[in-house]
Amino acid sequence: MSTLTERPVLPSVKGRKTRSVKRPTGSTPRASDVIKAYVALTKPRIVELLLVTTVPAMMLAANGLPSLWLMAAVLVGGSFAAGGASALNCYIDRDIDQVMRRTKRRPLPAHSVSPRNALIFGLTLSALSVAIMALATNWLATAMTLGSIVYYDVVYTLWLKRVTAWNTFWGGICGSAPVLIGWAAVTGSLSPAAWALFGVVFFWQMPHFYALAIKYKDDYARAGIPMLPVVASVKRVNVEIVGFAWLTLISSLAAWPFGLSWIYGVPATIVGALFVLEAHLLARRASKGEPVKPMRLFHWSTTYLTIVFLAVAIDALV
Repeated sequence: MSTLTERPVLPSVKGRKTRSVKRPTGSTPRASDVIKAYVALTKPRIVELLLVTTVPAMMLAANGLPSLWLMAAVLVGGSFAAGGASALNCYIDRDIDQVMRRTKRRPLPAHSVSPRNALIFGLTLSALSVAIMALATNWLATAMTLGSIVYYDVVYTLWLKRVTAWNTFWGGICGSAPVLIGWAAVTGSLSPAAWALFGVVFFWQMPHFYALAIKYKDDYARAGIPMLPVVASVKRVNVEIVGFAWLTLISSLAAWPFGLSWIYGVPATIVGALFVLEAHLLARRASKGEPVKPMRLFHWSTTYLTIVFLAVAIDALV
């Protein structure tokens, strides 16, 4: 993949203050609304997607069902880690979330939760996640859990996301970490199979998030975030999407020889080929000047990842 040779000049949102909105006198938020706001801070869809990859990885590592206690601990600890990191992400990104149409209804821009409470909530969940992993698993899984939280919020959110178009690529490390964490929780180590599954999730993230960034290109530009579709040509974006879709397929096939059978290999090949095809179709529509329809690839990519890791789980049980 080629590198960017020039740093794009984008509008800055540094120093922009969040306007406070006063509630009408006597207005008290309902308990259910408060709960929904805090749940929204954790970005439940991201938590769900991470767990979809963690459990099958644990099952393959155990060659079947691991200890139910261990699985429950990793699921709770992983959910708290992902939710805490997401809440801290919302706290850090509150300046840009308020200027993006896609994110302006999040709890902080909507003033459903105060920044201070969001920070405390995120730190608490993160601390609980590390404590749970430390008590129930081993040092490797615990260290990777803590490292993922720090990497996502400090390295990605505070730095990479705001300064480079490679933010999605390097940010993909923490997004793929749950596979390794689940494997390490079972075995206390990492094997080639774990790294192959890590590669599937890592390379998958580029087509998945680039498709979303195409849809909300103007939003990211308004917020000064140099997502690839904002700062690069359409051709460059298409090359990246197609190339990483192929790398996703290759990684999924690379995992096949490591304790997996045709039960995994056949569906992984079929849905992987369809994933690559959808990436090529998006690129072809863009090259012809037709409506790109990026959300087709975005939604299909989620289905693809679910099917691949469901195949891992079934194969591990059989």
